[in-house]
Amino acid sequence: MDFEWWHWIVLGIALVIAELAVPAFFVIWFGLGALLVGLSLLLLPGIGMTAQVSLWILASLAMVGLWFRVFKRSDYRTRIGQSDGDVIGEIGLVSRAGAPFERGKVRFQKPLLGSEEWECVVDEPVVAGERVRVVAVEGSFLKVEKSRT
Repeated sequence: MDFEWWHWIVLGIALVIAELAVPAFFVIWFGLGALLVGLSLLLLPGIGMTAQVSLWILASLAMVGLWFRVFKRSDYRTRIGQSDGDVIGEIGLVSRAGAPFERGKVRFQKPLLGSEEWECVVDEPVVAGERVRVVAVEGSFLKVEKSRT
């Protein structure tokens, strides 16, 4: 059985809709690839089944590659989900004093992990206005120590 152009369009729409149920943001590219094959088959009706499937695979993989290389660059430091290691060593100012069993707040000049101000935990007391350095990320808190510089 050969696919008609509308088969690819229906498959593409179904895959794009399926993306709503699959939270990976990956199925949509195969749906868009199927839509591209459907439009290609509408314009050039003589394309064989092997060429259709090959075009679908190549178009889908090209869109996935384009997504990860061009549109999903990770060179922004304010992204949620950025690596914890990128934060270690950053210097901030204490905006609310903290003690070993009392959380403080630290403010950074540029956003870290998507926020300019973070609750922090400390091993030794720090006062407001003191410079601190991030030594670890512990859950939703930053562990800081007094900056020696």
